[in-house]
Amino acid sequence: MPRLLKPRALRPGATIGIAAPGSPVDEKSLAEGIELWREAGFHVVHREDLTAREGYLAGDDARRLRELSGLVADRRVDAIVCARGGYGCDRILHRLDAARFRAARKPLVGYSDITALLLWQQRRAGLAGFHGPMLDKGSALDRDAFAELIAQLSGASAAPLRGRGVAGRSAEGRLVGGNLTMLAASIGTDWEIDLRGAILMLEEIGERPYRVDRMLQQLRGAGKLAGLVGVGVGDFSSCRDAKWPTPDALQVLLGVLKPLRVPLVLGLPFGHGPINRAWPFGARATIDGRRGEVRVLEAGVSRG
Repeated sequence: MPRLLKPRALRPGATIGIAAPGSPVDEKSLAEGIELWREAGFHVVHREDLTAREGYLAGDDARRLRELSGLVADRRVDAIVCARGGYGCDRILHRLDAARFRAARKPLVGYSDITALLLWQQRRAGLAGFHGPMLDKGSALDRDAFAELIAQLSGASAAPLRGRGVAGRSAEGRLVGGNLTMLAASIGTDWEIDLRGAILMLEEIGERPYRVDRMLQQLRGAGKLAGLVGVGVGDFSSCRDAKWPTPDALQVLLGVLKPLRVPLVLGLPFGHGPINRAWPFGARATIDGRRGEVRVLEAGVSRG
């Protein structure tokens, strides 16, 4: 993996490029999300075919590849914010140019399916990114979380993420992770998650507890849980199974993660829940299993 490089900080009035590398975009949410960025003082650009649809994808692979690669190459674009997740990133990652991503040094923002893109960017391009809110919630996006994302993209350090500490003391490492499905799916790829000395951040939506268990066991079986130094758990509130109500997702997570004997914090405000706080993917942080806190130690962007 190349030495990790930070993207360049945004300046007032910067230009935000919108990409849809995954599933089709809802036009109403898109318009509302764009308006939020414009109201915050930024210029926003996107391709005319951003709302293209081909089944469960935002247009075919060629369209989505051209769009993302074009935003990376366009010198007028200062940062790339994904419109939504869903599914589709895995289909184009092998065709992206890692050297161009690294040379452009543009902040990339997203979560859910975009986890795969953030992993690829870290492993293949050696470039940090941001796990954070996209345009999929439209005007329902939490305004405080949006303001904090802008502050982080502009060079401010992230405010501490606070949840419920359940195990361990404290540790320091790089923040890595995101959507559990995409993390498990990375095993065996060129962008496979590397958790050596890392704080694993996890979130998920709509997966039944036994599926959560299976994906955690896949990470464990691949040796990914052996070298991490802490785990921060975000939103899993929609991971239920009416047929098998117990164990629930929380009990599954505790059953797998608590025996690791590393700091473990639950209920952190990120993921698919109503509040999705941004955190810099690849930045150094501390996790405190007693205080229930993840504290980022450095800005996710560089002013240089």
